[in-house]
Amino acid sequence: MTELKTRSQHLGTDLLSTHRHSAKEIVMLKPVKALATLALLTHLSLPAMAGATVNVKLWDNGETLDMSKNMGMVPGTTMDIAKAPMGIKAQPVVVPQGKVVFKVTNSSKAVIHEMLLAPYAGTGKSLPYIDKENRADEENTHDLGEVSELDPGKTGELTVDMKPGTYILFCNVPGHLGAGMWTTITVK
Repeated sequence: MTELKTRSQHLGTDLLSTHRHSAKEIVMLKPVKALATLALLTHLSLPAMAGATVNVKLWDNGETLDMSKNMGMVPGTTMDIAKAPMGIKAQPVVVPQGKVVFKVTNSSKAVIHEMLLAPYAGTGKSLPYIDKENRADEENTHDLGEVSELDPGKTGELTVDMKPGTYILFCNVPGHLGAGMWTTITVK
């Protein structure tokens, strides 16, 4: 055991000191040391492929609401969204472009919620809406994915390769969008 430990310590020292040698000198090392050294150098020079994570909370205040009527809190209206009986909280709201993981939790005690992600034209703009169904027209929102129908207390994930722009997160269970279940994020 001691011999192996001493040998690996010696090998580690050789590897760390050879990073200053030219590629030609590295090739002249014993084949095992050369491969180990090149693997170490390659690993150290690769950029991290880290993505962003957005924690999403789907919530409601537990009220029994008539979801057959639009409460008027859809995007593009002037209603005070702070008074909404339902909502979506996303953190952070600004993320870098690239891979983004949305970790979604339905914090409701009794109501099924979902989260869709779609490009958003900006403040004051509405989503395509089907009035008789009291929900967004999913075919025309050009959504990028969803975590659908989460039971109360359940979680789900969505991973998307995001480009710069503004995006909307919304619940499209009938009546929920109009009750204030939406928020936006920015990808830079």
